Amino acid sequence: MKAVVFYRPGDIRFEEVATPAPGPGEVLVRIGSALTCGTDLKTYRRGHPVMIKKTPALFGHEWAGIVEAVGEGVESVRGGDRVVGANSAPCHLCFPCRMGRVNLCEDLQFLNGAYAEYIRVPARIVRQNLLPLPEHLSFAEAALVEPLACSLHGIERSGVRLGETLCIFGAGPMGLLLTQLAKRQGVKVIMVGKGQFRLTKAAEAGADEILDAAQGERVLAEVRRLSPEGRGAAVTIEATGRPEVWEQAVEVTRKAGTVVLFGGCEPGTSFRVDTRRMHYEELMLIGVFHHTPRHIREALGLLEQGLVNTKILLTHQMALSSLPEAFELIARGEAIKVALTP
Repeated sequence: MKAVVFYRPGDIRFEEVATPAPGPGEVLVRIGSALTCGTDLKTYRRGHPVMIKKTPALFGHEWAGIVEAVGEGVESVRGGDRVVGANSAPCHLCFPCRMGRVNLCEDLQFLNGAYAEYIRVPARIVRQNLLPLPEHLSFAEAALVEPLACSLHGIERSGVRLGETLCIFGAGPMGLLLTQLAKRQGVKVIMVGKGQFRLTKAAEAGADEILDAAQGERVLAEVRRLSPEGRGAAVTIEATGRPEVWEQAVEVTRKAGTVVLFGGCEPGTSFRVDTRRMHYEELMLIGVFHHTPRHIREALGLLEQGLVNTKILLTHQMALSSLPEAFELIARGEAIKVALTP
């Protein structure tokens, strides 16, 4: 089969590799569409200590397609079924799982390899996170299940409530999904982002106020001005994965507010917090990572019902062999998500 293979940061190759065969409990899926993701772009640039532990390796993790073959013992799907799969599944046995925090599973099984003609889905993911698709949902739309599930988790953990003001830093795919989910809950959204293309998409996603992050420190004062009584946002979600923006997110949050640290930063980085504000203003800082099987199902339900504007996210479609060009479009802020077709 043809696949994109990651060799080292900046070195990916479109080449012929062996087509995998499904083992017991596994399923082989022919990819209908695979989506670009900010995590994959970061992996392309600098590698990834969790997703890619050894090279060369297949990568890509947002996908949907058609069942090509099933392994021994699989009864939940059969050849020809349209399916979407998550990129992980928890063990349900470790300490975090027993706490009910399955997204923090100590044996979380990840799945990479969506940038290929076929992907072999491990038995654990088949059992928990391989779901059937209705005919009316395209493969590209269905592949949004994984990032949408992460966004559902983020909004849930934020605790943002009807009528409150939410500030989101980052007008990329996650910021646009978070905006749509927040607006469904009757929340006022202030979006801080970069690039006219992305800021236009933020308006289409329903953001009430849109600020250009290129204004620097002035944009922080604007967030406060646009908040009730100039106090700052009740909840702020950082969705860029930059330590300096984590600090800005804290700065624009009001007393007794919540800061959701949603964007993953480069390993080894850190950020500073004003200890006086943390203590005397009772700020709450919450890290949010990944998703759960429940969020995957909730996300698919929203997509099936047409309750998410997918058109503003799926801005381009390209051949799988054009992945480097797709990454360049995203890096320049000229695309949100590219749907890649093998």
